[in-house]
Amino acid sequence: MPPSNRLFDDLARLMTDAAGAAQGVRREAETVARAQLERVIRDLDIASREELDVLRDLVTSLQTQNTALTARVAALEAKSGSAAAGAAGLSEVV
Repeated sequence: MPPSNRLFDDLARLMTDAAGAAQGVRREAETVARAQLERVIRDLDIASREELDVLRDLVTSLQTQNTALTARVAALEAKSGSAAAGAAGLSEVV
């Protein structure tokens, strides 16, 4: 029986080594594919998530400023309009 056990041991060792080699090849292929994909994305000059977050914050801030300035201009126009109407009334009297 020892020869048969040795055969099975050798076969099991061979299968274990083959599985380890296959995992190594898979990891290497993933590494190469990831590197290639990162290079392609870098060459396409695509914005990163951090850059998009900064731009989103900037746009939100600018929208808030725009809303405030729009309200301020409307208030100034209303004030200017009432002052112009008052001045127009004075010029008609003279």
